[in-house]
Amino acid sequence: MDEKRKILDIIQPRAVLQAMTDEAIEAIPVGQRIEEYVVIRKFPFKVGRESRVRKISGNIERVERSRNTVQKPSNDLYLVDKGQPLNISREHVQIEKVNNGYRLVDRASACGTKLEGEPIGGRDRGGMATLHDGDIFALGTAKTPYLFRFIALEDEFDWKRKKAVLISDR
Repeated sequence: MDEKRKILDIIQPRAVLQAMTDEAIEAIPVGQRIEEYVVIRKFPFKVGRESRVRKISGNIERVERSRNTVQKPSNDLYLVDKGQPLNISREHVQIEKVNNGYRLVDRASACGTKLEGEPIGGRDRGGMATLHDGDIFALGTAKTPYLFRFIALEDEFDWKRKKAVLISDR
């Protein structure tokens, strides 16, 4: 029974990112999205640009990452930025869980991040701001199509205390 609780703790979502535009949805790898949502299971959660892309017939497509790589990925979510110029940096933002809530950290991105319209970071400087449930943030310039809503689930459901109904409990 303890093993099943441990599994639930690992796979239960802590939060989700909701892509707010068609371009943001298309930037998310198919295997990481459920409709327009990306599940966050652990913090910190790092987001950046997929640099392994190629242009085929005028379209930018993701190149499959090598399974033999020893280097640990620097992001939990790699987005394909089809913009010209690019909006998303290779290491753009990080979402952190802090004692009393959440924090959005710009990881010294070139074009910056806007949280509810307020700039944080940019020009390779970095920055941070408190992130609340329902906040919308933008990755890149003022005209970026990469908009995401942060939806906190941990505060709604205390997964560790919630009694889960398991098949073996029935």
